Amino acid sequence: MNILLEFFVVTFRVLWAFVLAAAKWLVRPKEKSVAGQVCLITGAGSGLGRLFALEFARRRALLVLWDINTQSNEETAGMVRHIYREMAEEAAAATPGVAGDGEKDVLPHCNLQVYTYTCDVGKRENVYLTAERVRKEVGEVSVLVNNAGVVSGHHLLECPDELIERTMMVNCHAHFWTTKAFLPKMLEMNHGHIVTVASSLGLFSTAGVEDYCASKFGAVGFHESLSHELKAAEKDGIKTTLVCPYLVDTGMFRGCRIRKEIEPFLPPLKPEYCVKQAMRAILTDQPMICTPRLMYMVTFMKSILPFEAVVCMYRFLGADKCMYPFIAQRKQATNNNEAKNGI
Repeated sequence: MNILLEFFVVTFRVLWAFVLAAAKWLVRPKEKSVAGQVCLITGAGSGLGRLFALEFARRRALLVLWDINTQSNEETAGMVRHIYREMAEEAAAATPGVAGDGEKDVLPHCNLQVYTYTCDVGKRENVYLTAERVRKEVGEVSVLVNNAGVVSGHHLLECPDELIERTMMVNCHAHFWTTKAFLPKMLEMNHGHIVTVASSLGLFSTAGVEDYCASKFGAVGFHESLSHELKAAEKDGIKTTLVCPYLVDTGMFRGCRIRKEIEPFLPPLKPEYCVKQAMRAILTDQPMICTPRLMYMVTFMKSILPFEAVVCMYRFLGADKCMYPFIAQRKQATNNNEAKNGI
């Protein structure tokens, strides 16, 4: 094709993409069904991972829960089973004469199960071995939610090397391993969805959490490159969604504070709100979701403003040292534990 003609075609497609994006703001896209599909969630034992599990359960997905903490993972599974039972009972009530009685009959009627696996996603071989078990015991995964995350809570020069490595392994490298484990079948079927739960700190950074920011920037870069690779391979049946929330009130960054005059306008996000927004994006095949929407503006301004201008904005907002109270709390907690243990 003549390059000039191709240029006009590309220009039209870019403008049309803007039109479609604007249309989605006005007309809410229809959510797709994940009923009966195998959905695997890492870090499902608490926080956002647990809430994702409950949301997918309400949409009748078959759940596979991974977490390093067996007890908390089983607690999440218990909540999921409760949702399954409620749905089965509602279906039975709506169809008289079909339902049995008791838990034994309710779950098979619903035809949904939840599987739990204790897995340290920071260890490559553990991921591959557990993935193989999932394929044998459950089946192929259709929806992969890479959610597991950790934070060290130390300034760079005070952070032990093993904690830096741990942060990078869990928050970034694990995405490579889980994707390599489950993507081949998705490619074969040209069907699936890969969700990367990153952070606004994967789009812009702040002081005191170098390891965490680096790991989240890595997760964002991995996700974007993977999305482009799927497009280049013309595997349009495999969708990807990048989730980048602002500070979420899960306790992970307890103590983190921006300027007190600004905080009422930009408070920590409620976990339930964050997950509901993310679920809407996933079920409408939205490529990326930043919560709140202000994060899009912050990312854009960071890209076009001089660095010194960004520093001035950070200082005005109190974002330059927002992690320092959190780090101080973590350090105090560590010192108290050492004193309690007589170290």
